[in-house]
Amino acid sequence: MMKKDIVIKVENLTKIYHLYDKPHDRLKEALNPFNKSYHHDFYAMNDVSFEVKRGEIVGIIGKNGAGKSTLLKMITGVLTPTSGNIEVHGKIASLLELGAGFNPEMTGMENIYLNGTLMGLNKEQIDKKINNITEFADIGDFIFQAVKTYSSGMFARLAFSVAINVEPDILIVDEALSVGDVFFQQKCNLYMKEHMRSVTKLIVTHDLATLANMTNKAILIENGIKLIEGEPSKVIEQYQKTLHNKLFKKKIQQNDSNNISQDKSKAYLFQDIEKKSLGGSLEVEADKIALSINHEEFFDLKNIIIYPDSRMAIKVLITVKKDLSNMIVGYIIKDKYGNSIFGENTVTSLQHIPSLEKNKKYIVDFIIDWPEIQEGDYFLTIGFGEGTDPLSHNILCWAHNIVKITSALKMNTIVHCLFNNKIKDFKIREV
Repeated sequence: MMKKDIVIKVENLTKIYHLYDKPHDRLKEALNPFNKSYHHDFYAMNDVSFEVKRGEIVGIIGKNGAGKSTLLKMITGVLTPTSGNIEVHGKIASLLELGAGFNPEMTGMENIYLNGTLMGLNKEQIDKKINNITEFADIGDFIFQAVKTYSSGMFARLAFSVAINVEPDILIVDEALSVGDVFFQQKCNLYMKEHMRSVTKLIVTHDLATLANMTNKAILIENGIKLIEGEPSKVIEQYQKTLHNKLFKKKIQQNDSNNISQDKSKAYLFQDIEKKSLGGSLEVEADKIALSINHEEFFDLKNIIIYPDSRMAIKVLITVKKDLSNMIVGYIIKDKYGNSIFGENTVTSLQHIPSLEKNKKYIVDFIIDWPEIQEGDYFLTIGFGEGTDPLSHNILCWAHNIVKITSALKMNTIVHCLFNNKIKDFKIREV
């Protein structure tokens, strides 16, 4: 029996899709008198269980294809589970896919009445809410235009405004707000936090800052399996470990003189690193940086745009001012608020850098794959330390926010991202 304070109960939820190698295999299987199988099973959701209490804000995170959207669609009844059980107590308003439930030929105003009716409201009830809906959406006279003329941001404004004003018991949001401008996102987050305290919320997001600030519980999904459920900080920590553990596939090497001369002849597009960006003891000094994305080098590092699943190669020219036997190298990607989004270093990946000599220059060379994260501006920080403990060591040099990187999403395509933002082929070579 479901407890009174539990509004969503998911038990042993499984969703299996039949995948076929060839389109006609589906027909061959359907017509085969001996029930021969031509498919293989894909588990979009595999034996997932959890409970959500009334008034909780629960964040669901995981890489693309982990099963987050499938889970929400089963909770809202859009998809039918293969096995398992879902119990929901209360009226659900959801923003699963941008434009879902809207008729593109109808105006925004007409769609408000359509969606309100689908949510169980009559015309008189919608009439009382219409001003609140249009004021919150704030799309002006476009409310009287066909929604097929709307931008994705306008669509998100109207859809969210309708969802919150039908007074749901449960609000489910699946990345729909990520297309809106940052001010509208802040407006929505503030409204959910201050004016919807009694409403249970399920939020899918790649924005770890939102997860940490908005939710009081989080669930990590990977390959259709629930890995961990609990406090957001603990779940974020585990999530980052799944992204960044075993990240370095390094071949630390100090080249011989012949290779050094070849490296010197290589014309990397190095840019100076501003001295004001550097911190630490400066017993290692980061002098220059070169950056390429998918083998394309940049002359100007002031306007870098990157897409998910792109490969970014980073080269840093450093001057070593003391003999070093235990150097640590790492990087951090931070958002515009200074939150660390992802990063890695040589100690946490159990890698050893050979000894470096005083008064010599080296090129630090590594590669990472850019993950699917919130659109916006991010900043690259690279650090050099001395010691064996990633939490307690001598800071030789921090090169703070030396490159701004704008993360963008590919529109009208399915972006497959493995979240392999690993540092690969790490090398340090003398120059």
